[in-house]
Amino acid sequence: METRITELLHIEYPILQGGMAWIADGRLAAAVSNGGGLGIIAAMSSDAAALREQIQIARAYTDRPFGVNVMLMSPFAAEVAALLTEERVAVVTTGAGSPTPYMSGWLEAGIRVIPVIASVAMAKKVARAGASAVIAEGGESGGHVGDITTMALVPQICDAIDLPVIAAGGIADGRQAAAAFLLGAEGLQVGTRFLVAEECGVHQTYKDKILKAKDIDTITTGKRLGHPVRALKTPFSRGLYQAEYNSDISNEQLEEMGSGSLRRAAVDGDGQEGAFMAGQVAAMVTKEQPAAEIIRDIFDGMETCLKGAAKWVE
Repeated sequence: METRITELLHIEYPILQGGMAWIADGRLAAAVSNGGGLGIIAAMSSDAAALREQIQIARAYTDRPFGVNVMLMSPFAAEVAALLTEERVAVVTTGAGSPTPYMSGWLEAGIRVIPVIASVAMAKKVARAGASAVIAEGGESGGHVGDITTMALVPQICDAIDLPVIAAGGIADGRQAAAAFLLGAEGLQVGTRFLVAEECGVHQTYKDKILKAKDIDTITTGKRLGHPVRALKTPFSRGLYQAEYNSDISNEQLEEMGSGSLRRAAVDGDGQEGAFMAGQVAAMVTKEQPAAEIIRDIFDGMETCLKGAAKWVE
């Protein structure tokens, strides 16, 4: 399948793997890239040395392009940005802030910059700054989310800018992929389904929770703090949700309650105190598969869906 995204990134399928903190490491990124997509390493809040190690792991497993996701709220964002320029990774995706302070350096190094955005205003801003494409991420996603759904966000972003748009949020199979392309997207970003890729090193408890999830099993916390997060319903996430409505608990206390919770889920498999971030499509993820098989399954399903859509048109 050829789109502006496949041409831009030199990949076979127009799909990016989400940059999931504590999950998206060098091995998973390499597996996705070897499968024909673009694997992404999550820089999260790690320093440059830790990220360099993951980049080296990815390069040991693949000779294909891969990218790094930079969380701009990280205290190490500046040194990570400098490292990526030095390493000349193929692609940088960004989240949790505006990437414009770092974009000129990345662009001069020949790096494709693809920010995650949740509004038309931010899409226009990063387009002016030289972004190669944007990831329009709807509120159905796992992890940090915005308010606008993918269905509403993607066509508005496509209408607002001339750059290729990658749809994210609520995509797990070929039907949703087909819908994203019909909305105007030229690529996909998928996170939750790759959580159960065989090459994903997340704790097995995390995978099991995804595989057992039902349609109403996610919850959004953090709205009071201004940075909502979607995760599976667990004792931890339910407790955090209730705490947001307790005026006796300060914002600082809420922040402290959430600190380290993703690591406890992804690394330790702590079912009581961990935050198992996942999108609303978690219930549609029903089996572990190699990353390459996940990619083929999505695009085979999309082709079948689009071919069948003609029956609705006379």
